[in-house]
Amino acid sequence: MEIIDRKENPLLNRVEIEFRWNHEGAATPSRADMLNGIASIEPGSNRDLIVIKNVMTRFGMGSTTGLGLVYSDKDSMKVEPDYMHERYAGLRSASAEPKEDATADSGDVTGGEE
Repeated sequence: MEIIDRKENPLLNRVEIEFRWNHEGAATPSRADMLNGIASIEPGSNRDLIVIKNVMTRFGMGSTTGLGLVYSDKDSMKVEPDYMHERYAGLRSASAEPKEDATADSGDVTGGEE
């Protein structure tokens, strides 16, 4: 993975990294691979605070470009739409996900209508 451009965006409290990933002879890297790549090239970044956007793989070429957004804290990530949070839910660590109340949907069928 190579960095094409790196911008600090203090207004949104994030670093924006345009990258190119050369993967000649291999499959397009997965979203998890891209998250790990961005986390490894940006010092002090937290994998749970990274969002990958604008991923494009060139047909017939082993080159993928994209944009990695590295946020400094969880509150700053609120600018991202809900579908982006859902997209990355399976890739986040367990401590980064909000805990849902397990009793809200316990599946209790004994209290049905009579």
